[in-house]
Amino acid sequence: MRPGQLEQGLQKLWYGQTRAWLFLLPLSWLYCALAGLRRLAYRYELLSSTQLDCHVLVVGNITAGGTGKTPLVIAIARRAQQAGLRVGILTRGYRGRARHWPRQVHGDSDPAEVGEEAVLLARKTAAPVFAGPDRAAAGRALLQVSPCDLLISDDGLQHYALHRDTEIALVDATRGQGNGFCLPAGPLREPASRLRHVDAVVLLGEAPGRPCSASLRPEAARAVADPSQRRELEGFRGQAVHAVAGIGNPERFFSSLRAAGLEVLPHPFPDHHLFSPTDLAFADDRPVLMTEKDALKCEGFAAPDWWYVPVAAQPDAALEDWLAKLLHQDTRLG
Repeated sequence: MRPGQLEQGLQKLWYGQTRAWLFLLPLSWLYCALAGLRRLAYRYELLSSTQLDCHVLVVGNITAGGTGKTPLVIAIARRAQQAGLRVGILTRGYRGRARHWPRQVHGDSDPAEVGEEAVLLARKTAAPVFAGPDRAAAGRALLQVSPCDLLISDDGLQHYALHRDTEIALVDATRGQGNGFCLPAGPLREPASRLRHVDAVVLLGEAPGRPCSASLRPEAARAVADPSQRRELEGFRGQAVHAVAGIGNPERFFSSLRAAGLEVLPHPFPDHHLFSPTDLAFADDRPVLMTEKDALKCEGFAAPDWWYVPVAAQPDAALEDWLAKLLHQDTRLG
């Protein structure tokens, strides 16, 4: 079974399109129990965590797959920078092929080496970014290079080896917590009760009839080969476009394009897919629109009519107020 087929099968399993999860419940209960025991081991210091010499903010989730963490991390980092704080960012470097970790990431780093999310964070914030599976080691390495007031960890809610001062958990407004079971029967990395212990739960996205804490707003498209070229999404109306997404929830991207009035020919790929020219060799000359993360992996062979659509996380008034208080309440944050 190819990775894409496995991923699609799990999505159907976790989000209610099949009841095959019943056969996986014993494994799910075991996973849930082990996750709880691990957390207790850190709480009662049977396992040690590293405390860094600055305020550590973790932006994560309890579900497997994408919930929009990276855009929110970018939004928080920019607000902190505007408040005069020295900001650093930690990320796992998922699917990066580097042999040695942690690694400092720059805007021109190779996404294949350090992961596309890490490169995107470096480009969009100009903050020091370090990637590595061991967040504590990455944090120590970052602070040796650049002292910070605030370290933001993109993901890592379950990485208890790094002590954190503040936790934000994201919940997808459309998909929620799926069937509510832990892996592998459901999408949860930890039981849903974990959300009661974080500092803020952010409902991210657009859900009819439900107020969301933050939304993801698509911006003008930019040419993959030359980002200085921009085109408003309205300019693609009246023609079908190929929509390409190798992210945790491709349907979110496709839906955002449809909401802008575009006729979408969807092409979902596995999360963090490493694109090649043949993946996008469509049999017509329709424009190709993709996510910004996917564009990072296509820059070297991009055709003139390939475009990426940046998204920005827009917190609501309540979340904006909470973030403003967070960035000023701690003495280490000014």
